[in-house]
Amino acid sequence: MTASGMALAMRPVAAAAPQPGATPSVPTAAAAPAAWRNWSGIAQCQPAAWAVPRSEEELVALLRQSPAPLRAVGAGHSFTALVPTEGTLLSIDALSGLSAHAAQPAPTATLQAGTRLATVSRLLDGVGLALRNAPDIDAQTLAGALATATHGTGADLPALHADVQSLRLVAPTGQILSCSAQDNAEVFHAARVSLGALGVVTEMTLRVRPRHVLQRRVWLMPVDSLLRDLDTLARKHRQFECYLLPHTGYGAVIVHDEHPGPPQPVPHVSADEDVLRDLRRLRDWLGYAPSLRRWVAQRLIDPAQTEQRTDWSYRLLSTQRPTRFNETEGHVPRANGPACLRAVLDYLEQRNDVYFPVEFRYVAQDEAWLSPFYERDSCSIAVHAAHDEPWDYLVKDVGALFRRHGARPHWGKLHDRSAQELRTLYPRWNDFDRVRRHLDPQGRMLNAYLRPWFERSNAS
Repeated sequence: MTASGMALAMRPVAAAAPQPGATPSVPTAAAAPAAWRNWSGIAQCQPAAWAVPRSEEELVALLRQSPAPLRAVGAGHSFTALVPTEGTLLSIDALSGLSAHAAQPAPTATLQAGTRLATVSRLLDGVGLALRNAPDIDAQTLAGALATATHGTGADLPALHADVQSLRLVAPTGQILSCSAQDNAEVFHAARVSLGALGVVTEMTLRVRPRHVLQRRVWLMPVDSLLRDLDTLARKHRQFECYLLPHTGYGAVIVHDEHPGPPQPVPHVSADEDVLRDLRRLRDWLGYAPSLRRWVAQRLIDPAQTEQRTDWSYRLLSTQRPTRFNETEGHVPRANGPACLRAVLDYLEQRNDVYFPVEFRYVAQDEAWLSPFYERDSCSIAVHAAHDEPWDYLVKDVGALFRRHGARPHWGKLHDRSAQELRTLYPRWNDFDRVRRHLDPQGRMLNAYLRPWFERSNAS
């Protein structure tokens, strides 16, 4: 029998008994909640209520009684309108911490869903463990990163959600489910990348590994040489990524490889913000003359400059991004990666207003139903625009190039894919929606952004 024809046989988990005197923080009409906006300011809302559950039993009451739409909110690092609601925002910040860990037979760690990724890494390091891979920004909550399929880079390394071994989910009805590949398996395959549409994940157990040392190396390459060598570099190094610098003729290569020796921590101040500031100055001064801009850039850039650092993995893989921006990101089949990157760069260099580098990474396939990497090794291409500058071309023009190369969208990045396109791009879309309707028959988790993707099934 196919998965789409199987009935859901979900085994609920009993909620913990409320503590004496505990009162669920159910919002009241008298509350005057603050407005919310995301990190870049592109998404915002005025909810009817904010709530910060401190336990699963509080969350159960909130999900049953609070005004809909109900949306969980983390760090606000998604650019799409996944969070905004006129109903209730549920902050999961209080559900944070390392609950358990084990080194044998295989290393695992159980973490609360609201734990920020930076905190996850430090908690794991404190017990001799580390994530197998990490995204390049670690401000997000663990649950938010998983819900949007946030990823790092590595041709043989999958996104973070692929390391989830089990999770606990509180459905909009208040039902608590413990899910894994063996228990409530269909919910598990749907909930690892859920868009926050199934309920609220409260805890998860991740496959991890012993803490380890990486060596980071950075160097510059001419764009044509870099585009030719992309796959070779990805195969040669544990983690490879690159940033193409528009209107300069250069790209920056970043690789991380395992290092057998001890860490060699040194004081380090990232030059990323300096580079970005210089690229913007070149745009502002010489954007009217692209040839002159490139000529000046190639004389200011020292192609021999390099960087090398050796440290614990979590200290190298994620960086700070003070400069605010908006972003689109497409995940194309791996074979299409170099051609799509070339097309994106060619388009951007027709625009004199562009200065942000183009980010290119590799991600291994996984089995989560709404994963952009579902059964498909992929290349990820991200394009940015300053938060206070026009960004519509990211969706309209770069989005058209992504379509042409078979890209699936990053769930947290700007795109305009229709419900029909998404059903075509994601082979298990209907299975996900069937699980969603079972868990949330009234559509209480659907805000205005999600509703058009699922409203047809709700009406049927």
